[in-house]
Amino acid sequence: MTETNVEPGRAAELRRQMVDALVADGTIISTQVEAAMRAVPRHRFAPEASLEQAYDAYKAVFTKKDEHGIITSSVSAPQIQAMMLEQAEIGRGMRILEIGSGGYNAALLAELVGAAGEVTTIDIDPDVTAQAARLLGDTGYERVRVVTGDADAGVPAAAPYDRIVVTVGAWDIPPAWTAQLVPAGRLVVPLRIKGLTRSIAFDRASDRLVGSSGQVCGFVPMQGAGVHQEQQLLVTGTGEIALRFDDGLPLEPGRLDNAVRTPRAESWTGVRVGRQEPFDTLQLFLATVLPGFCVMAVDPDLDTGLVAPSNKWFSMATVDDRGFAYLTTRPTADPQTVEFGVHAFGSNGPALAETVAAQVRAWDQEQRGGPGPRIEVHPAGTPDDRLPAGRVVDKRHNRVTLSWSAAPSADDQAVSYAPTAQGE
Repeated sequence: MTETNVEPGRAAELRRQMVDALVADGTIISTQVEAAMRAVPRHRFAPEASLEQAYDAYKAVFTKKDEHGIITSSVSAPQIQAMMLEQAEIGRGMRILEIGSGGYNAALLAELVGAAGEVTTIDIDPDVTAQAARLLGDTGYERVRVVTGDADAGVPAAAPYDRIVVTVGAWDIPPAWTAQLVPAGRLVVPLRIKGLTRSIAFDRASDRLVGSSGQVCGFVPMQGAGVHQEQQLLVTGTGEIALRFDDGLPLEPGRLDNAVRTPRAESWTGVRVGRQEPFDTLQLFLATVLPGFCVMAVDPDLDTGLVAPSNKWFSMATVDDRGFAYLTTRPTADPQTVEFGVHAFGSNGPALAETVAAQVRAWDQEQRGGPGPRIEVHPAGTPDDRLPAGRVVDKRHNRVTLSWSAAPSADDQAVSYAPTAQGE
């Protein structure tokens, strides 16, 4: 920062508290990321927000909406930004491309690479880049290169990059991103797989990307050439119950029209989880093993009680050719735990409910406490025999594979906790 950027004492104190909280909860693990987040005045990049909002460690600041009120730009929550910076493992002197501008994250990147490094940030929205350039200049980070354009093509003029950090939700990975990485470079991207978004750190290995970590997150989706719209199936013909599909609707969606009118089948799994225990690997596991995996959402204003998920906004679900099922929970005798169960509708509801329940039990026995799947990205057209064993999710430019290994034994597992959420 320059001398003209002296902050009020309240901002400095709130920033200290924000970073202290992220160190305490384990989000920040390196001295480099800690120093960067203590150095950059976040409130200067969120002029619309109060100091308290700007320095809330766990909430984003929304900076722009479209004419329909849909958020198109934001300053991500500090927890998410710190998490992704730790995934990126950025060192001094590196050349970085940030996809999705706002200014604050680019300033953090500039702190991490130091005077010998280079940071380029690109956004498709000229209003966003104009503000980012102004705020970066005002806070002493004018050496960050700000580019307006469609990030689907990357920024070849400043390539190659040691790291590419994507701060918008991506359904696919454009070939330019891989091509513009150095041979051993790293891409950190919030990648959407079967409706689930994970921030994944990918290392380049020739023409493929090998994932080394994945964390739950949520981002404003990409615009431009990389845009991808999920499709919705309205089960009752109204907006009450919507099944959201990331990779196309079922072949004969009309078969589900009357499924919800059949008696509800239930299958309780016996699998219990703590109310504060994360189960994000269960989401990816079901997305891997259930061919009809989708996400169910219930409009609370239209809800008639036909379905009873534990989370109306985001419930794991699946369809087959005659019905659909979704995951729910119920209390147990222990007030600190809940039990997973499955509700299913359709002519084969009982069988479908038990099929999903069996997979929940398989996760509990084989994957719970484990690291989750190994995720790789291979170019579209890669033959099946050159892909690792596991589920293949085909996208426009790539074939994404999810491969599971056995979880550690119970003696090796460490229990960790996170805020309760059945979803993103």
